Amino acid sequence: MHAGRKPFNLSTDRRYRMIINRYLLREIAGPLAIVLGVLAVLFTSYAAAGFLSDAVNGLLPTDLLVQVIGLRTLIALELLIPIALYLAVVMALGRMYVDSEVTALFALGVTPVRVQGVVLGLSLCMALAVAGLSLVARPWAYSRSHELSSRAAASLDTAGMRAGTFYVGSGGNRTIFLEQREARTDRAGGVFVQLVPREGGTRIIHASTVERLPNSGDGGLRMHLTDAHLYDIGPDDDGRDVILNVNSLTLQLSSQQVEPPEYSAVAASTPQLTRSAAPADIAEFQWRLSTSCSTLLLGLLGVPISRSRPRQHRNAKVGIAILIYAGYYLFYESARTWVQNGVMPPFPGIWVAPAALALILVVALFGPRFTSKWRHRGAA
Repeated sequence: MHAGRKPFNLSTDRRYRMIINRYLLREIAGPLAIVLGVLAVLFTSYAAAGFLSDAVNGLLPTDLLVQVIGLRTLIALELLIPIALYLAVVMALGRMYVDSEVTALFALGVTPVRVQGVVLGLSLCMALAVAGLSLVARPWAYSRSHELSSRAAASLDTAGMRAGTFYVGSGGNRTIFLEQREARTDRAGGVFVQLVPREGGTRIIHASTVERLPNSGDGGLRMHLTDAHLYDIGPDDDGRDVILNVNSLTLQLSSQQVEPPEYSAVAASTPQLTRSAAPADIAEFQWRLSTSCSTLLLGLLGVPISRSRPRQHRNAKVGIAILIYAGYYLFYESARTWVQNGVMPPFPGIWVAPAALALILVVALFGPRFTSKWRHRGAA
């Protein structure tokens, strides 16, 4: 050893600490990107399956399909990111335990607290991202999704309808049935239309033929019916029902004047929820605040769960981690439902679930130490 050169100490050398930190982050970031990508693709595929059937049946215009699916995926990210981070920490550190890399790091002076600190920094970043999604992106996406649903309900695409199938609009305010359909045309025969006006009552129309006309100036969908029979049934039994038989009738099915969607807590802005005392709004507000807390706790919980023995399967703890998350998510959703229905008071409200998760984290972190101390005392 050269005179005057200090012995190497990884625990005090800042440059080597940064190398270790970057290595740990890189090992966790890889599984995080993969797991999050797989979960997002699976969720998008599942959501697309239901919306594609609506698009094929004319219940959802194709130009709105991609927007609705994208909004649903954006909403789901606040739940996909925490589980992806949680599993990524378990998988990455579990592999390092099995390959004895963690043992080598401890031998070089890296303490478990430092490993926990690296995970804490990454979890804080993910928690901030989830907070942005929950507080800002979530209400916007729900509001936009409800707006698109109202627009789709107001403009059924009759060109995509098939004969022999009932097509019911959102909310059940419109039903269309075609007996026959001419291939490659907008003309059909034996049409049945049932409308529920906003002021109440029922309007039933039956016609021999129906043909789609070019859109009106305001973008509304028009249909031309021949040999039509119209039945207007009032909301009350006051004898004002109307029966009309016409040879030709142009029916305005929709227009760009889309009725605004009804109030929904999930689509309300976060400042609006803070001023509300309704149980549904309180549950939604607590949900938005607690998702980032859950993200942080789940990321930290992955560290003690990932502890594995050498030569053990690298993903041996993934099954246990999934079971713990499934139990937590079930309790989390149940607490939200209890607050929403008034079964549980606003305090502690949804926070009982993150509190239970924090207790599990404390037990997982410090439980083995207390157990080891008791064993040594018993042996002495």
